[in-house]
Amino acid sequence: MADTMPPHGALAEWLGSGLQSRLQQFESARRLYRFPRIALVDRLRPLWDFDDLDLSERRLTEQLEREADDAGRAEVLTQLARVEGLRGAFDRCGDLLDEAARVGGGSAVVDVRIALERGRMLRSSGDATAAYPLFVTAFEHAGAAGEHYLAGDAVHMAALAAADDEGFRAWTTRGIELGEREPTAAYWRGPLLNNLGWMLNERGAHDEALPVFEQALAVREGDPGNEYAVEIARYAVAVALRAVGRPAEAAAQAERAVAWSLGAGRHDPYFHEELAEDYAALGRADDAAEHARQALDLFDSDATPTQRARLEELGRGGGGH
Repeated sequence: MADTMPPHGALAEWLGSGLQSRLQQFESARRLYRFPRIALVDRLRPLWDFDDLDLSERRLTEQLEREADDAGRAEVLTQLARVEGLRGAFDRCGDLLDEAARVGGGSAVVDVRIALERGRMLRSSGDATAAYPLFVTAFEHAGAAGEHYLAGDAVHMAALAAADDEGFRAWTTRGIELGEREPTAAYWRGPLLNNLGWMLNERGAHDEALPVFEQALAVREGDPGNEYAVEIARYAVAVALRAVGRPAEAAAQAERAVAWSLGAGRHDPYFHEELAEDYAALGRADDAAEHARQALDLFDSDATPTQRARLEELGRGGGGH
């Protein structure tokens, strides 16, 4: 009996047979070979800590002083602009991108980064329609310049900004193809598969979401240096397993994610939330209550009203399925 779990049904219709075939091939290859570690090839990415924008800003500002030429300084300015965009300071973000264009415009890499970050700024401020062509431009120019890592970033943003399912499908397919073809873009297979899995999960296509999440986890495991991303992908597999009625397997995955988070000192409320749901589905009310309370403590004020109500129910020992 085959040991693969190929996509089928709604996934095949929604993605098209081309990507379905590639996912099947990827799964077969994953089981035969260990993927090499995926290298990040964006020289500025190691300066980022997306959980600490102030730290990222300090590192980037220090790097700005170290740059030897205008093109390098302009690249760093685009990343400082991204910090401001993530803070919601869109005017300041735009000003920094304008400055980057003045300082280093004409450099292929700088122009790609400016298009990428201006697109992110527009999408984050609510104008995905205006952002989309900038991501397309960034993708095309990055590919022409041989900057395949940046092309992967652009393609994953184009998929997110696409106007409809057809556009999302087309850009997701293109991104996975790029990651398979170009080693320096391989990292982006993980985010692309992750986004696809959550889209399917939110649509209720749980049988189709599970193999996509499993393959996203396989890609992330090819980059063991990024342990948190691996465990986030594992958490997504747990969510999908519970959704298809396999709570014992879901709990095993969630337990691993929680154990890692405790050992690494990187406590994640979503991991505890999922484990609480898994234990509740297994009738382990006391264990579910313990993790529900931990999730509530970690969420603090960030839990949605629905999340809070559900976790409080689980924390009282109720809510089993």
